[in-house]
Amino acid sequence: MIKHNTKIQSIRGMHDYLPQDITIWKHVENTFTSILNSYGYKEIRFPIVEDTNLFKRSIGNMTDVIEKEMYSFNDRNGNSLTLRPEGTSGCVRAGIEHGLFYKQEQRLWYLGPMFRYERPQKGRHRQFHQFSAEAFGQIGPDIDVELILITARCWKQLGINHHLSLELNSIGSLSSRSNYRKKLITFLEKHSNNLDHNALRRLYSNPMRILDTKNSKTKELLLHAPVLSDYLDNDSRAHFSELCQLLDLLKIPYTINPYLVRGLDYYNKTVFEWVTDRLGVKKTICAGGRYDELVQELGGNAIPAVGFSIGLERVILLMQETNNAFLDKNNIYINIDVYLVSLGDNAKKYSILLSEHIRSILPSIRLMVHHGKNNIRKQLHTANKYKTRTVLIINEKNYLTKTVMLKNLQLGTQEILQHDEVVERLKNILCINQT
Repeated sequence: MIKHNTKIQSIRGMHDYLPQDITIWKHVENTFTSILNSYGYKEIRFPIVEDTNLFKRSIGNMTDVIEKEMYSFNDRNGNSLTLRPEGTSGCVRAGIEHGLFYKQEQRLWYLGPMFRYERPQKGRHRQFHQFSAEAFGQIGPDIDVELILITARCWKQLGINHHLSLELNSIGSLSSRSNYRKKLITFLEKHSNNLDHNALRRLYSNPMRILDTKNSKTKELLLHAPVLSDYLDNDSRAHFSELCQLLDLLKIPYTINPYLVRGLDYYNKTVFEWVTDRLGVKKTICAGGRYDELVQELGGNAIPAVGFSIGLERVILLMQETNNAFLDKNNIYINIDVYLVSLGDNAKKYSILLSEHIRSILPSIRLMVHHGKNNIRKQLHTANKYKTRTVLIINEKNYLTKTVMLKNLQLGTQEILQHDEVVERLKNILCINQT
């Protein structure tokens, strides 16, 4: 039985974002959206809930995501559904279902929440948000480079480029990776006494994930392990070489990290991460790579593809660590151009009519009407909180004469205007050009 006086709180690892948080969120989202649009990428939206089999087929049954991190449930018809743990699978499913990849290239971006059951910590939530881009139909390393350039431009625009570094690797084709996997297992078996619990658990199911271990003892052991680059097929080797040459030409600094792999099975060839050490320990802000087999694996034609995903919570954490402009968490007041004050019942009705008239002619204006019956002193105090430049005041006399008092809070001046003069005066004060 539910106790009605029990306080209900948000689910652990799933956070609210309040009005004072949204300013930085919108700034980041708008920056990414503007840059992706400028490169010719188009937005796509697809459901948060998908058939569980979609992720099992794409991500791989032996991955941590499938084994222990997915939010899955049965609906009333007994169908197994899952809250999406990542976006690429759903994007590919939508593209196949709606024929987006048939004899055409696609460059897409999307934004939204993802869900994984992990131990919550700084920068890692159970509901988290990603901004992602995916390019379909292009096989060469030049499209890989374009995505890296896009992310580099994003960091520069947000002012965090000096706190991020690019790491690259090639994990080769599925066949070359299979050969390497056998060599790696043979090596690790000889040193199984030195492996921690996680490494032993992954030894036969997903041994390459051991390469990005955080365990210092295992890291030391891996210095003597076979290196993936020695087992690359010729095509993957040539692809990666050209990728590095293009980045050198464009003066994008990078580090080749031979231990960089992906936690999802669908990746091949190029993998990359943007990482930072400004959040305590080394954190990945953005991860990407190629997945040339995934479209075919999910029932489409053989279509090469590459993409990236940016963790928005971590980007915002990094900005807050390094950019004081976004650290004022207590300011819930956005700047308002015009605040409309009224005194009296008839004046209140007139103020609402006038506000809608102004908005119809000046749709870009940020205008707020005071509601309630506070005295003029309290209403002007509220206007100041919103850093309002201009206040329109209407009392009962103004209602009868169809006039408005305009008060300029910056200059300390005021004037009486006729109803039909208000819009033109606001255009002059706020420097609004109407075409």
